[in-house]
Amino acid sequence: MQNQRQQLENLYKQYAKPLYFYLLKLCGSTQLAEDLTQEAFVRATVYLHTYEEEEARAWLFKVARNAYLDEWRKQQRWRTIPILSIFSSKKEMISPYGLPEESLLTQERNQQLEELLKYLPEQYRSIIYLREYELFSYKEISDTLQLTKDQVKVTLHRARKRLASLAEKKGW
Repeated sequence: MQNQRQQLENLYKQYAKPLYFYLLKLCGSTQLAEDLTQEAFVRATVYLHTYEEEEARAWLFKVARNAYLDEWRKQQRWRTIPILSIFSSKKEMISPYGLPEESLLTQERNQQLEELLKYLPEQYRSIIYLREYELFSYKEISDTLQLTKDQVKVTLHRARKRLASLAEKKGW
């Protein structure tokens, strides 16, 4: 029992923040992301004894995603698309010499990217987030999203293509 408690504490310390940020990207609400993070760990405690530490990361993200989908279904709410903000043009120059404006421009681009991600379907948002932000391998994504490795590659390609298309429409 003590070993299980210690294992759960270690998992929580290691993965609570990444799970929270993943869920925040999915739902857009800080409060809901916190609740879903806690729900994911509650669910994880039930089956903790069946998983090895090296596969726990993909498993926890799968549990978190399922908690999000359950909440979404329960409330039967459809994703609302916020009004687009005006994006800066693609032709803005960023200095390679580390000028003070560099960090501001990077921050603005990250905000624009996050805004565009809201327009993608949930599966595309999930797969891009897991690959680009969490640096999941194709196998980990496959385990998390319950897809084959080939489906992961195709879906990731389509998600990136759709994201690029959205960016182009906005004039990036």
